Amino acid sequence: MDYCKQLTKDEINQRLMSLEKAADLEDLFKTLANETRLRLLHALSISGEMCVNDLAATLEMKPQAVSNQLQKLAYLKVVDTRRTGVTIYYRIIDACVEMLLERGICLLESRD
Repeated sequence: MDYCKQLTKDEINQRLMSLEKAADLEDLFKTLANETRLRLLHALSISGEMCVNDLAATLEMKPQAVSNQLQKLAYLKVVDTRRTGVTIYYRIIDACVEMLLERGICLLESRD
C-alpha cells in the first residue's frame, strides 16, 4: 500500500488558492484576530441580532468603542445592519463565521 500518495505540482496548483485570495483571507483573519471583535461576534452568534447599546452593555464597553469595532467587521462584510427608527441592529451575515467561531472554541476546549 502507498500511504504517502503525493499529488503532482500541477494537481496542487489547480487547488491552491490564488495570491489575491490569500491576501483577502489574511485581511479577514487580521480583522478577526482581536478579542473584542471575537467577543462581539460570539455575542451576535448567541443572540442572532443585537443593537450597539446592548452589545456595549454585554461586553461592558462604551457604545462608541463597540460601534468602531462593528464598522471594521461591516467593512469586510462579516456583519450587516438593520435600522428600526434610530436603533441599528447588527447580525452576522454568513454562517461560516459562526462555524469558524465554533471550531476555534472546539480547538481550545480539546487542548484541556
